[in-house]
Amino acid sequence: MTNEELLQIIEKAARDNATTLDLSGNSLTTLVPEIVQLTNLQSLILSSNQLSSLPPEVVELTNLQTLILSNNQLSSLPSEIVKLTNLQTLSLSRNQLTTLPPEVVQLTNLQSLILSRNQLTSLPPEVVQLTNLQSLILSRNQLTSLPPEVVQLTNLQSLNLSVNRLNNLPPEIVQLTNLQSLNLSVNRLNNLPPEIVQLTNLQLLNLSRNQLSSLPPEIRQLPNLNKLDLRRNPLPIPPEILGIKDLSQDPGDVNEILDFYFRVQDPAETELFYEAKLLIVGEGGAGKTSLAKKIADETYKLQPNEESTKGIEVIHWHFTQPNGKDFRVNIWDFGGQAIYHQTHQFFLSKRSLYALVADTRKENTDFYWWLKIVELLSDKSPVLIIKNEKQDRQCEVDGGQLRGEFDNLEKILATNLDTNRGLVEIKDAIQLYISRLDHVGTPLPKLWVRVRAVLENYSRNYISLEEYCSLCRLNNLTDRKDMLRLSSYLHDLGVCLHFQDDSTLKHYVILKPEWGTTAVYKVLDNDNVKKKLGCFTKNDLEDIWKSGEYAEMRDELLQLMMRFKLCYEIPGRPANYIAPQLLPIEKADYTWDDRNNLILRYTYTFMPKGILTRFIVETHPWIEQQKLVWKSGIVLNKDQTRAEIIENYHQRRN
Repeated sequence: MTNEELLQIIEKAARDNATTLDLSGNSLTTLVPEIVQLTNLQSLILSSNQLSSLPPEVVELTNLQTLILSNNQLSSLPSEIVKLTNLQTLSLSRNQLTTLPPEVVQLTNLQSLILSRNQLTSLPPEVVQLTNLQSLILSRNQLTSLPPEVVQLTNLQSLNLSVNRLNNLPPEIVQLTNLQSLNLSVNRLNNLPPEIVQLTNLQLLNLSRNQLSSLPPEIRQLPNLNKLDLRRNPLPIPPEILGIKDLSQDPGDVNEILDFYFRVQDPAETELFYEAKLLIVGEGGAGKTSLAKKIADETYKLQPNEESTKGIEVIHWHFTQPNGKDFRVNIWDFGGQAIYHQTHQFFLSKRSLYALVADTRKENTDFYWWLKIVELLSDKSPVLIIKNEKQDRQCEVDGGQLRGEFDNLEKILATNLDTNRGLVEIKDAIQLYISRLDHVGTPLPKLWVRVRAVLENYSRNYISLEEYCSLCRLNNLTDRKDMLRLSSYLHDLGVCLHFQDDSTLKHYVILKPEWGTTAVYKVLDNDNVKKKLGCFTKNDLEDIWKSGEYAEMRDELLQLMMRFKLCYEIPGRPANYIAPQLLPIEKADYTWDDRNNLILRYTYTFMPKGILTRFIVETHPWIEQQKLVWKSGIVLNKDQTRAEIIENYHQRRN
């Protein structure tokens, strides 16, 4: 913005007797003197400019109540700021402040002070004189301890100290008796002072992403606490109870979190849990199944033409830890064919170790694609690359480049599974990294572990929810909420499948996940379904799932397919379905008017497979004539508007 343009804005504001002036985002480095004419100005917004110092004209605007200077280049404030005696809100976030002038404390009417995203290591002691301060935001600075002066701000209602370097809280924090919200997330706290119980007005306490391994019993006595975030701490509380893993969502119920935590503090009532998933992924024919079987049994003899896994196979392997405890590994062997990739995402869980197998005789392993998929869907779980050097044919993998982009890549190991060369090193690495997973070794209620063992030894492929609850009650787990927490925990570990938020599937617990996925792939691999380009009917399913193990669960298995976005029911044709990944490759025959089109292009740095087929399932009610759809494209018609969506996968764009 030029000075001339700025003058015009100020002149208009003066004519209008404006009380608010927003000059944000104009690349301003200074202000024009004429701004002092705006004597009625109460709010001045100067955020997202290039101010390196506070323009002297600002301090002459003595009626200002709000001054927003966020996202500039301020490294200091002039002492003259004290002239703004009516100031109630001062925002200085996203600057380069290393300190505050002591004079700032003369702004005695200040109610909100925002200092986030600066380089503060301390506050001036005089800050205690801001007796009317109700909100203080100090997030994303370099504070190593709670400024002692803060505890004297007895009118403070909200204090944000997130993303700093705090190691502990002083007991004196209890002086903030009016505090309602305290955010201490992303620090280095390893304990809480018992005195926290005196913060009787506290409603929100965010302690996520710290190093807390215990809680003081007094925390249960906070009478008004209704939101407690403890996610991503080394506490023995399953994520299902702490709340949704996505930290942008609300945490779990406070009472449930604390009830569970203090219940598992009794060693007589808990048992350490040593179980995790090893997920073996890679292209079809790379040797994933051979590796899985060799890990479980080194004497296993490779078959000349080992049949590729269809869908998913689960193999169990046990090893003894240094502490003498047994560790159970659930090895998930994934089919590598492209048609299976779409369901992988439902099983690539966060509490897992991954092994990416590459056949060194082939050049078809897309390391980047597989590592990116694991990174996206498993919250950067650790990964091992296993080079399967069949016939001792070696190949080089650029580990330096891959590690530069994927910091969860732990090791690159080589093996010849035919001779067992390198197998010991691979098993040692698996034992090391799988033992380090966050959930391993945490105490669980003994009742949970007992029910887990009963389910494991159950011969059935699935049971109804009521049967599951009856089993729980028989083993003294009587609280229904606890039953559902356990099934959710086991679902996340891949021990069983229980989709609690699905109106059909919630009524069943699938005890053997591979049973469910095998049933799904029987449809996708069926020659008749392939011949009909993905079309099938309920009568077809009766034939495909005619064996006794599926006969009573056809509706639920169909719902499982729809849950996985693998198929949809054709509108107007009840009991007729389409699996879009089996649609023809050829583009449908239709005409398109190229005039007056709105063109949107989405370009991906990384494009997971199956995006368009999922899109087809989600938007299928609007497919034009229910005919204009093919494997890489779709034409939609809704509300007198047509849309043509085409995926160019290898160009990574839609």
